[in-house]
Amino acid sequence: MSIKHTSTQREYARLAPNYDVRWSTYVEATTRETMKRLHLKPGQRLLDVGCGTGFLLEKVISTFPDTHIAGMDPSPEMLGMARGKCLNGIDFMEGWAESLPFRDDSFDVVVSCNAFHYWRQPAMALDEIARVLKPEGRLLITDWCGDHLACRICDLYLRAFNRAHFRTYGAKECEALIATAGFHDIGVERYKISWLWGMMTVTAKGRVCR
Repeated sequence: MSIKHTSTQREYARLAPNYDVRWSTYVEATTRETMKRLHLKPGQRLLDVGCGTGFLLEKVISTFPDTHIAGMDPSPEMLGMARGKCLNGIDFMEGWAESLPFRDDSFDVVVSCNAFHYWRQPAMALDEIARVLKPEGRLLITDWCGDHLACRICDLYLRAFNRAHFRTYGAKECEALIATAGFHDIGVERYKISWLWGMMTVTAKGRVCR
């Protein structure tokens, strides 16, 4: 395990007990924007990569109760918080986006909210997501958008002083990474969740064939 992977786990071990309360406005806003674009069908299988405390999955299971859900995160403490919410029927697993512990064609939808800027090898992670998605399955990523000044400044600061952080992408950079991984019908929506903070949500369809 790399030093930076260890740094991510250490940071979220510290943040986990108070994460939902400390970051409530941010988490609620990004969850709301993600849910707007989810559009699940009954019986579909969904994977949340970087599920954290399970805040998004609480909303998913209450809105789409017939969905089969798996949540994965590298932080045992964040997963402990998620399991403590008694989210029955959700399979939680520890792991990293670059090495998903699932078989090919396992999911109809893969979602990731507020985790993309931590991925050390985004091309590898996206390739893994394409692998576990069924043909034409849907990808949905919500994350910071480097096209907004506040996000660029925060990105520079965190790169210098926070080992857990990797980098923030602009909309075009993110779209190019996703296209290179073989996804198509890619759409990027940029928006603000406050007067200062800018986000984006990317939607795409997985590979047509292997």
